[in-house]
Amino acid sequence: MNDFPDISIVVPMHNEEGNVVPLWEAVDNVIPRLDRNVELILVNDGSTDDTGRLLEELAAKDPRVRVIELDGNWGQASAFCAGFEAARGSIIMTMDGDLQNDPEDFPRALAKLEEGFRVVTGWRRDRKERYWNRVLPSMCANWLIGRVTGVPIHDNGCGLKAYRAEVVKGTYLPRGFNRFMPAIFGVKADEVAEIIANDRKRLAGHTHYGLERIFIVLKDLMAIPWIRRNPSRYRTVFSVLRILSGVGAVGFFALRIAGGSGYWLIVATLLFLMALICQLIVQNLDRFLETQQSKGFRIRRVIGDAAEAETTDRNAAL
Repeated sequence: MNDFPDISIVVPMHNEEGNVVPLWEAVDNVIPRLDRNVELILVNDGSTDDTGRLLEELAAKDPRVRVIELDGNWGQASAFCAGFEAARGSIIMTMDGDLQNDPEDFPRALAKLEEGFRVVTGWRRDRKERYWNRVLPSMCANWLIGRVTGVPIHDNGCGLKAYRAEVVKGTYLPRGFNRFMPAIFGVKADEVAEIIANDRKRLAGHTHYGLERIFIVLKDLMAIPWIRRNPSRYRTVFSVLRILSGVGAVGFFALRIAGGSGYWLIVATLLFLMALICQLIVQNLDRFLETQQSKGFRIRRVIGDAAEAETTDRNAAL
């Protein structure tokens, strides 16, 4: 690619062989309307089907395409971060690899970003999914995420987003934390705008998410406010609270067994639950802090940019 890109479009792909070419065609149709130099970064997140071969063929025929091939299935959050790290544009746009997001929404996202916002996120107001096990849990999760983070977004799970590059550069997300973008990147509520995004039915492959994700969201969400503030400091705070609550719970259980008041059992139970919550928060703070060191992914190779591919291979050999 001779011209330095202004916009980087990042798309994570995991076992999406039926969507690779249609996705490229859909993005290719939209790029002229963006009126900028664009690179398309496709991140192969440990696919076991024909996705890898198809991505390599795209990179060979289209100089705008760069393929980041991870050395395993690290999860969508890590795939996004690998793409963010490799992106060279001052604006980074994202979409999911299943083509349920519509690249036709990119021009409107870009226009909204240029109004001065730091992040623009899609809102799939008319979702083409089953209500009870997909839409309703998502609505509940989005409401809760907004209340906890102070960044009220209707559709955190929508993969179609646009960022100023500085928002996402240098922060790495543990598996599953893509559900909390962009709040986890530290943006304020008035720095985020929403656009109504077209939601389409998946044409190929199968969804990688189920109803169980609502419980994972609840567990992970408890740590997000502290990650947005000072994860190292609050890791220490909750570690101390965990120890104090655990010791208190054991003490009150012992007193109850020794013939103490029945109220002591209630107090012991509450302290035990507090210790458990602190443990979950500490675990997620540890995950986040460790990911800042390890990045949460390893790149096998970069396809579509000879210099970067050579550097990656050389580093892997060291």
